[in-house]
Amino acid sequence: MQTLDTTIVNTALPSMAHSLGTSPLHMHLVIVAYVLTVAIMLPASGWLADRFGVKHVFFSAIVLFSLGSLLCAQAETLQALVGSRVVQGIGGAMMVPVGRLTVMKIVPRSQYMAAMAFVTLPGQIGPLVGPALGGFLVEYVSWHWIFLINLPVGVVGALITWLLMPNYSMPTRRFDAWGFLLLATGMATLTLALDGSKGLNLAAPYIALLVLTGLLALFTYWRHARGNDRALFNLQLFNTPTFSIGLLGSLLGRIGSGMLPFMTPLFLQLGLGFTPFHSGLMMIPMVIGSMGTKRIIVQLVNRVGYRRVLTGATLGLAVISLTLPLVALAGWDYAIPVVLFFQGVVNAMRFTSMNTLTLKDLPDELASGGNSLLSMTMQLAMSLGVTTAGILLGLFVGAAGPLSGESMRALFIPTFICMALVIALPALVFARVPPDTNQNGLLTQRSPGGK
Repeated sequence: MQTLDTTIVNTALPSMAHSLGTSPLHMHLVIVAYVLTVAIMLPASGWLADRFGVKHVFFSAIVLFSLGSLLCAQAETLQALVGSRVVQGIGGAMMVPVGRLTVMKIVPRSQYMAAMAFVTLPGQIGPLVGPALGGFLVEYVSWHWIFLINLPVGVVGALITWLLMPNYSMPTRRFDAWGFLLLATGMATLTLALDGSKGLNLAAPYIALLVLTGLLALFTYWRHARGNDRALFNLQLFNTPTFSIGLLGSLLGRIGSGMLPFMTPLFLQLGLGFTPFHSGLMMIPMVIGSMGTKRIIVQLVNRVGYRRVLTGATLGLAVISLTLPLVALAGWDYAIPVVLFFQGVVNAMRFTSMNTLTLKDLPDELASGGNSLLSMTMQLAMSLGVTTAGILLGLFVGAAGPLSGESMRALFIPTFICMALVIALPALVFARVPPDTNQNGLLTQRSPGGK
């Protein structure tokens, strides 16, 4: 349900903007409101799952997400839609991380990568049907139905969860409310500051105040968590080298990858003049590539190691993302699905490897906190990625003035060039991953004597 909603919304953004009487360049707020809310609420997901049990938290998440979907369908203004997406985000914050945490509790760590590659396959149904279904609904019914179709899925999911899901729980400490407030303040203010001048029309002094507030909040949290075993995220997590490298790489990597689902449908519809249904069909090869790759990632990492997979996939994704507008401008529309297919292949290779590298070496007592911190970083990076893509496109479009279809298409080129540079940046981080691997694709630990 969650992945279906995300892919449908991306495809429907231009039509939603027309219906709500706003510019498509402002519609990134609909995505940012959701993913930023997820990022803010994620730190509480691990604690809630441990305290009340994964079954009860997962069930509540589905109910909240479904309620938010109903509110989105009833929205008549951009502001109302953004507010409804916040409700959706509160539910979404407890879906994927709690599901991942359940797998971590029952699967041996040596089999975690294979298990995650398997259990995430059902979730790929959403991205597979989402783009085409979203385009069909927008073109032939109305955009409101992209949210209404979540309701029957939510009802079935809630019933199955209540009847079948085990309710794993464990003893918890007192919730770190002060640390949660500091992290939420830091993430929210810095994201809003990034979009302040374009999306929110804030003056420079207010943007500077937001940046200062965000940095101060994060610094205060660091002081609060240092040596504090009751902190929301134990800083001992960063004593595990693979967690530190994986987390930084995930942050930078998903900023770049977060631009692609937002920019690609806009490029296909605004730049190439495709209908919503046509652009949705074009996105399906990307999902097929992603689904097919999950079966071979474990074998690939076993053979060449995390470092080569992650650096190669990162640089490859940058090249492929830049290929898309060049192929389109050359008039080779038949090649667009091929490019998107390989984009899905490389993206899936990177995502699964990043997630597993980050979590696999954590001690059991830190696994829940590490999982929540990774999930929070993933959502925050997606928010920053969509915001950055909106800003870049707005800068190039705003500087050009009124545009025809042909000139609009050409202006996507500098935006995609900037995106490719951002996507390639994490290769510098992944180059620091130790090259040693064992048969299971897990990084080995060397003793001081080198044995």
